[in-house]
Amino acid sequence: MSCSDLLPYTVPVVINTRPVERAAVLTHHLKAAGFSVVDIPMLKLQDRALSDSDVGLMRRWLAGDYKALVMVSPTAATSGLAVWQTLTQQNKALDSADNELGSNRDIKLNLLTAPSHLIAVGTATAKVLQQAQLPVASYEVLQPTIANNEGMLAMPEIEQLQAGDKLLIWRGLGGRQLLVDTLRARGVHIDSIAWYERMMPDDAKSRYHQWSQQFNAQHKLSVSQSKPVVIISSGTVFEHWTQVVSHVQANSLDSSQRSNQDNSVALSLVDFNYVVLGARLAEMVAEQHLSYYRVEDLSPATILAAIAIKH
Repeated sequence: MSCSDLLPYTVPVVINTRPVERAAVLTHHLKAAGFSVVDIPMLKLQDRALSDSDVGLMRRWLAGDYKALVMVSPTAATSGLAVWQTLTQQNKALDSADNELGSNRDIKLNLLTAPSHLIAVGTATAKVLQQAQLPVASYEVLQPTIANNEGMLAMPEIEQLQAGDKLLIWRGLGGRQLLVDTLRARGVHIDSIAWYERMMPDDAKSRYHQWSQQFNAQHKLSVSQSKPVVIISSGTVFEHWTQVVSHVQANSLDSSQRSNQDNSVALSLVDFNYVVLGARLAEMVAEQHLSYYRVEDLSPATILAAIAIKH
């Protein structure tokens, strides 16, 4: 779904809100296409300590308790893969100690075998396992046709899960609620390991404030002026973006009132157009009557096509 006035014909500024470690490829792709891109991350990923409970879930997965494993991001896949390797090596070492006649060659050949379906949400996540430099590995990484919750729910490996089946998710803290809610309603048991937290960067407000002042000074929004385009990849990103824009807008209004000066009004949420991932985010943005274009994956080519659709 798109709004008819999403992108005017002049080239807009694009605000990339992706975390620092995930922003560079997209920013480079958009700049190469001629767009002016501003990186203002609305997320930072902070590692979480692995708990005894998390280790227990990993051991149960390795023992074959789960029908499938879903990895929702490259960060989750990287963290999970490291622990998977460590626990597998520990298990093989214990097997060898218990059986003095055991062959070291057999231990190595069985180094990394997936005990369930492996499902990666997106190509970048799949590549973590596909391109890992492993001595020996025996697994296939599956991907949904569309890299979002809806796409995963349509996969046969997920669609066929029944009451009593178990699914493990590697993720960040929060997120993927549609997948979880839908499967739990079917009676599927869901466990998850949160490898990292999604937090607002400490400098998000200051970076946005600095950019918005420059934009106001240079462009002076009008009917004919292109609205900046904001890339929104998750509900958490949109929540952080809303907080930042509202905070800067309120502070600007308060400053103007105290100084009794008619300063330029700070930008509000409606002064932007949005490229959003999937149906749930589209609903969140539409509820606030904001102009948007919905995409089904976060590949640079898809995002470029959405931004350039009316250019």
